[in-house]
Amino acid sequence: MHRVEHVMGFPVSLRVDDTVVPDGTGDAVFAWLRAVDARFSPFKADSEVSRYGRGELSADELSADLVEVLDICERYRVATGGAFDIRLPGRCLDPCAVVKGWSVQRAAELLTGAGLTRFCLNAGGDVVVSGGPWRVGVRHPEIADRLCTVLDLTDGAVATSARYERGDHILDGRTGRPATGLDSLTVVAPTLTDADTVATAAFAMGADGVEWAAARDGCEVYAVLPGGRVLRTGGFPTAGTAAA
Repeated sequence: MHRVEHVMGFPVSLRVDDTVVPDGTGDAVFAWLRAVDARFSPFKADSEVSRYGRGELSADELSADLVEVLDICERYRVATGGAFDIRLPGRCLDPCAVVKGWSVQRAAELLTGAGLTRFCLNAGGDVVVSGGPWRVGVRHPEIADRLCTVLDLTDGAVATSARYERGDHILDGRTGRPATGLDSLTVVAPTLTDADTVATAAFAMGADGVEWAAARDGCEVYAVLPGGRVLRTGGFPTAGTAAA
């Protein structure tokens, strides 16, 4: 099965290589992602996140899912000394940096719960795989049609934070200004919740975020610094590399 839909502002591609796929499995994955977008998007005025951000909902009225997401956000705010912060002055409450990875990981769990063992779920370049080997390319931060590295993954997730798609959208919560010091940072972790959040949080920290991300349990890191210098951890699952 191969299916692509545009959800949450980016293309989501699902490929399943199992010989038997239960009816409705793909529908369930994309229905979940659309529901997350409706409930958690800060760009939708009637979403749960927007209503909470405006003070129309109390903490006691929040769904268990949003409580879980906000708890993750707070853990990373504390862990980064405030560099990762979803509550910035002058901006609406925006937990998207956690919601994307968390929701796609949940979607992957729907697949495994349906008995599937070999799949690749790609959400705008952030990927969860099962039953590999799978090859996952990481885009070069300065040259759109080139890769800076290729990963060989069997089970797990990979996420990249950079400014090439959305400009300076990642802010350092300590200053309120765009994060500097990194061109891109890729994290491999057991779940996309971890990979995506660690990548974003580390990018917000700047160059210091590389060592911080590498110290997180289960994380391997590949960072491109200004000028093209590359830093990577010893366990980063590189399959092939192009010039960075």
